[in-house]
Amino acid sequence: MQDVNATVDTTGRRGLGTRVTGLLQNASLLAQGKFEMTNMDMKLGTTLKIKGKIASDADGFAINLGQGSEKLNLHFNPRIRDSVIICNSRDGGWGQEQRDNHMCFSPGSEVKISVTFGKDGFEVKLPDGHQLTFPNRLGHSHISYLNVQGGLKVSSFKIAGE
Repeated sequence: MQDVNATVDTTGRRGLGTRVTGLLQNASLLAQGKFEMTNMDMKLGTTLKIKGKIASDADGFAINLGQGSEKLNLHFNPRIRDSVIICNSRDGGWGQEQRDNHMCFSPGSEVKISVTFGKDGFEVKLPDGHQLTFPNRLGHSHISYLNVQGGLKVSSFKIAGE
């Protein structure tokens, strides 16, 4: 097990007491809060698996993977209200958006999302089996930062494979 630094924004949020088990320790999650982890050890060839529930009043959510909040290899942002999924990267500033009109997310639904980290890019498997790919624009071989925010209540996650 590895030590992970985690910070959670608890302002006005419910769902206290959700626990993280598996590969990571010293991390906590809150329903619809801001979940942020540093010192994560996601390597090429591994897959991040996230399970959760979308809030009944959610407009969308974001899953961010990278080196920090200003250096994101993948910004995965389903915008339910707009029926679009935005993928992007950030290296000080935002890159060119990649948009996908395949929308399988809806308020109140349970979801399973898998993100496989490859040398050339990310493969995101959606709850209905549809897959998106997004290039590894920053060229990193290691991800140390995970952030989940917006209307997704994370119930579990794990990093598997290699």
